[in-house]
Order: sequence, then C-alpha cells, then structure tokens
Amino acid sequence: MPGREGDAATNAIARTLRTDHLVIGSGVAGLTYALEAARSADVVILTKGAREDSATRWAQGGIASVMGPDDTVEAHVEDTIATGSGICHPEVVRECAAEGPARIAALEALGVRFTRDAANGSLDLGREGGHSARRIVHAQDMTGREVEDALLRVATAHPRIRFLDHHMAIDLVRDKKGARDAAVLGAFVLDESAGRIRSIAARTTVLATGGAGKTYLYTSNPDVATGDGIAMAYRAGACLADLEFVQFHPTCLYHPEAKNFLLSEAMRGEGATVRRLDGATFLENYDPRGPLAPRDIVARAIDAEMKRTGDDHVLLDMTHLDPAFVLGRFPGIAESCRRYGIEIERRPIPVVPAAHYFCGGVVADIDGRTTLPRLLALGEVACTGLHGANRLASNSLLEGLVLAHRAATAAAARGLEPMPEVPGWDPGDAAPSDERVVVSQDWDEIRRFLWNFVGIVRSDRRLARAARRIALLQEEIREYYWKFLVTSDLCELRNIATVADLVIRCAAFRRESRGLHFTADHPAADPAWARDTLIDRWDGVRLAPATGRW
Repeated sequence: MPGREGDAATNAIARTLRTDHLVIGSGVAGLTYALEAARSADVVILTKGAREDSATRWAQGGIASVMGPDDTVEAHVEDTIATGSGICHPEVVRECAAEGPARIAALEALGVRFTRDAANGSLDLGREGGHSARRIVHAQDMTGREVEDALLRVATAHPRIRFLDHHMAIDLVRDKKGARDAAVLGAFVLDESAGRIRSIAARTTVLATGGAGKTYLYTSNPDVATGDGIAMAYRAGACLADLEFVQFHPTCLYHPEAKNFLLSEAMRGEGATVRRLDGATFLENYDPRGPLAPRDIVARAIDAEMKRTGDDHVLLDMTHLDPAFVLGRFPGIAESCRRYGIEIERRPIPVVPAAHYFCGGVVADIDGRTTLPRLLALGEVACTGLHGANRLASNSLLEGLVLAHRAATAAAARGLEPMPEVPGWDPGDAAPSDERVVVSQDWDEIRRFLWNFVGIVRSDRRLARAARRIALLQEEIREYYWKFLVTSDLCELRNIATVADLVIRCAAFRRESRGLHFTADHPAADPAWARDTLIDRWDGVRLAPATGRW
C-alpha cells in the first residue's frame, strides 16, 4: 500500500492536484527555481509551515560574490576549494563563482536592497573567514530576510505560481515502486489545516527543503529544518553523498531564553575577537588566521577550549571597536541581543557552537538532476560538489541562486514531461494515537545522542553507541508509524531518525579526519579518502569512484 497518514480520526483523501512543477520548500533555491520555471509553466510551492519559514530568512552574513576591483573569480574558486578540504568539484565551484554577479544583479532588479557605500554608492563588501578578499554582498546583517521577502513578494503575485502553506510532504510517489530507476511522479502531502491527505502529480518534482539542523540538540536552524527532503529522497531510492560533513557554526548566542540565534561570521570578519571567560584569546593557537580561520577550525577550537576549561561558553567580543560602526553594521543582531540584556557594543557576547549546515545531501548535478528521473534537488538539501568537506562562508545563498536558476533554465530547455497519474493514499488500519509522548521522547533522545556522539569531535566508540541507539529507535518509530494515524510531528520524527542514521553510517565509514568530520581515532587526513562518500538503499555506504564526478 502507498502509506497511511493523517491528523484527523479519518484519513480523508483529497482529490489529486496536478501541476507542471512541484517545488517542495520556499527558501532561496525553491523560490528562484519557481520564478524562472513560471515563465513557461505552472508551479505549486509546498511549505510545511508559513511560506516565509525557511533557513534563508535566518541568513545574516550575505552572498559571496566577486564584485570588488581587487578580487577575481579564480580567487573565489581557490578559497572555496581550499576550505572544502580536497573534495569540491571544481566545475561546480567555478560556475557558482562566475555567475554570482549576474545573480546579484537579478536580485536587485527584483527589489533587493543591498547595503551600499554612502560616499560612492558601490556595494559594501564584507569579509568572512576563509575568504582572501572582501566579497560578501549583504543587506546589513539581515541579508536572508531581505532576499526572502523580495522573492516572496514577486512569487506570491505571480499568476502561474500557487502556494500551499501548511502542507507537509510525506513521501515521494514513484512510478515503479521498489525499482531502482523509478521516476518520481509527485508527492503524498498532509494538508494539516484540513487533516487530509493529498496526492500531487507533477511533471517535475523539486526538493528545496533545506537542511537538517534540528537533528541536533543545539542548532542555529529554524524548527522546519528536520531533513525532510534528505529522508524522502533516501526512502525513494536516490543516491546521497557526504552526510558526515555537518557544519557547526562557531558562534550561537548562549542564553537560557534564546533559541537558535546565530551571531554572524561577518562579526569576526569586521574585527570581533573570541575570548575565554578569563579574557584570553586562543584562536591564534589553533590557526594563524585566528578569528578569520574557516568555520570547522574555529568551531573545533572553541569546543576544545570549553572541554579543557569546563566553561559552558566562550565570548565574542566587539567592545574594542567603534560603537557607532558596530551598531550600524549589525543592527539586527544588536537589537536581538538587547532583548536578552546584552549591549554588544559594550559587553562581550556569550557564544557556543551549534549545528548549522549540511554540506552533504541528495546527489545532484550542476542542473539539479538527481539519480531518480524527474526529481531535482536544489540548495542545502542537495550535494552538488560545491562545498566539499566544509562550506566556505556565504556560499550557501550563492549556490541556491546560481544552481536553481540554471536548473530551471535547463528544465525549460528539455521541455515538459508527460503529466503522470499517481495512486491514491491507502490509510490501511491506522488508528488515532493516544501516546504522543512517544514522539517527543524519541525526538529528544535522537537529538541529544547525535549531539553527544556525532558532534564536532567523534570517535569509533561514540559512533558505535549512536548506531546501536538509532537502530532501536528506528524500529520503534517504524512500528508506531504504521500503527497510528500520523501527525506532522511523527513525520518529522521519522525524517530526523532517517537522517541521523545516514549521518552515523557515513561518519563511521570515513576512517580519517577531513574538513568537518573530525574523529579522535583517525585524526589525520588520508589522500586515499579524498573522495565523496555515497550512500543509498541499494548499495549502502561507499566511496565514490576515483574518476568521474560521482
């Protein structure tokens, strides 16, 4: 049977909805694709919450793009590859770096207001860790919100784009269930407001669901980041890559009332220092670049100092900088911190690392095509080879813009696929659940042991413990899933359990330390492992071929 879902006592089935392009997710990648595709086709954008709920909206730093006279595309390429620790795909890196200026211009044409120099009107370019030049195009410290608002404004008014808010994709629909080469025909969707299941048929289905930071106890991500696209793609049989490379942002606000609030890397780029509670700096002891070292190095350094000293946090300090500059450059951060009683121009900010960005995801080529026919993956849910083992700061919005635009252009050139027929939803014998505490208990347990055992520093022993725990929990969740009518909470629990299992398996497989994957039992990088890690339902986990992209 196709499955069983529903939030009501009855598993009502809505009529099938048909569209040319089904885009699951409303962040920068999904909206960029939708706007381009809507030039010649109809688009449905699915969002499990409100349409503005995406990780894009939380992005503070900006968009990495070569815009300054002292910068070059080749320098951007070199910085990205160096940060990616040997497994970036150069052709993808070069495409993104070269197309950045055109995407910035396109955003400005849509009404995005980037910060400009008051004296000469040129773009104000920020500096972040790992970059050899100032190339971060930003809208003060609220770039993501500015970009998201502009894209949403245009998409919402577009006559060929339809939003389905509060609709959660449960699983992808395939044309030959169980077959390795099964094409994706659309998705089964939970309409939360009506408590019913919808089958959506699509000529092309696009995963733009973002990352999976909520699989960890501490994260900078919004609540929607539960790895839905990664999990659905894996269940459908798609190939995934590099899921051991989870980026932990070094500086998230440490405060009992604060929830996943990020302190932008641009703060260190503009002169902020990181100190222990005794006031001493320490990053220069780990890397000569100090605060401007890439994120993996800074996060591990902070983690090591916290473990060595027993302190709960470190301090991000901007008090030595001109207060007017600090408040003018980071007004959003200053306002948010002020709500917690912290004046950033006067007092160092307590910070800790937190799960931030998945460099791995669904294997996708430069045009977004996955290993499953008619399924595309864009943005953080995808693994295109841009980031390698460690993402260079502010390359994420760049990737979403460049590759989503390219994917939509390529899809239009290929022409529309035939409209598929999709099956209805079979609820089986599922009944309403009166034990929802099971969902919250398993959710908390997964996030806690993933943080403790598969976090910034790993070991063979910790990974083995995590593998045993996730195997037991997945069995429990699977039984619960088929027995009871499913809420959106259960769908998310099922997805984070799947993602946790994939991360654990990939991390245990890689017997070296590279980029964001650091294991105490194998602390050195091994040249033989300078390849992507692949995983799917068919062949398990393995290294990519020594030649060829995947």
